[in-house]
Amino acid sequence: MPASNNDYDLIVVGAGIVGMSTALWAQKEGLNVLICDPNPPGSGTTYGSACTIATYACIPVNNPSIFASLPHLLTSRESPLSFNLSYGLKNPRWMLSFLNNCRANKVRHISEALGQILSCADAGLDPLIAEAKADDLMVSNDCLYVWSSRSGFESARDGNAMRRAQGVEFEELSPDEVHQLEPNLQIPIHRGLHFKGARHVINPQELVARMQNRFEVLGGTYLPQSVVRCQPDDKGVTACTSDGTQIRAGHLALTAGARSREIKGSGAESLPLGTERGYHILYRKYGGHVSRPVGWAEAGFYATPMAHGLRIAGTVEINAIDAPPNGKRIAYLQRKSHEMFGPLGKPDDTWLGHRPTMPDALPVIGYSGASNRVILAFGHQHIGLTLGGVTGKIVTDLAKGHTPHCDITNFAPQRFGHLG
Repeated sequence: MPASNNDYDLIVVGAGIVGMSTALWAQKEGLNVLICDPNPPGSGTTYGSACTIATYACIPVNNPSIFASLPHLLTSRESPLSFNLSYGLKNPRWMLSFLNNCRANKVRHISEALGQILSCADAGLDPLIAEAKADDLMVSNDCLYVWSSRSGFESARDGNAMRRAQGVEFEELSPDEVHQLEPNLQIPIHRGLHFKGARHVINPQELVARMQNRFEVLGGTYLPQSVVRCQPDDKGVTACTSDGTQIRAGHLALTAGARSREIKGSGAESLPLGTERGYHILYRKYGGHVSRPVGWAEAGFYATPMAHGLRIAGTVEINAIDAPPNGKRIAYLQRKSHEMFGPLGKPDDTWLGHRPTMPDALPVIGYSGASNRVILAFGHQHIGLTLGGVTGKIVTDLAKGHTPHCDITNFAPQRFGHLG
């Protein structure tokens, strides 16, 4: 039961994969939980991802090659990573911190930290999949990553060595071996990496919906409202919703992704949270073109077979969260997908989402600097679907006053100094 004068043990703000994983973990472990989001659960960034359970994704976007590539990134229409110069000039602190974390020693540290938490990812996610009876949404048919040029593959050697150092198992494939697995690929193939045992989700919003259903069956409450402010004190925290309602809980977990800084009083307001804007396009008739997620390294996207067709998802655009969609990014994905597979026609759907991104490429997970009654859990970049389950378990441990099963030292909000 909640502590005296508290309505709930835990309020979760944000119902994407991280928030719903947190709510379900906490509810099934005996806490009384309220989750708040004005939008349908799983309808934001979770919905539009490449849908890989990417336990191998310990290589950050930050890397030393960015220094030499920056002019190209600012001007070329063929780059999978783009920076909006105006945004960078308006946010020099974030940009300088991002570039600082592109140094080789920083990248090694980031890779080690990501590798450590990714090693816990399946143990955090699998119990929720079972709880939600969502095994039919998971496909275990490995993942393939391909390079179409020798220079591209050679530039990735250090990153692949870091993967091996973090215990990631993969097999290097020849062009013939790649085509045996995926005969519909039309691009030149120099080398491939085969991540055996990797999984993907064919409908991420349905996964979150089933998690929500199980959460409510267990007694949890979903409130379709925005939390705009929180007021922590010694005995708990008061959450204030957009309609003026005040709700008390022992703890509040802030899992609102790229919008997390908007919650006043949480301690997140001054953290350097940015966004990686990602895009996808969907070809409904071509879901059978690949049998597993295939990442094209040089182009910066995945082709993933989904329940509703072939999704081409990825690229990174560093820009303001409320900037209008960039049609050049959609055109890039369409152009490159036709290179990858031949003529596919016009996409049936396009999408823009906002991956929450810290300048050091690591999520924020831990007690807020404002109060131990507020737990921050955001900034998962492009691996929120992978890390949602383990993050939910960590937040549940913190809300119960337990030491998390997974070391979160590297993810503490306080790593940004006096901020957070």
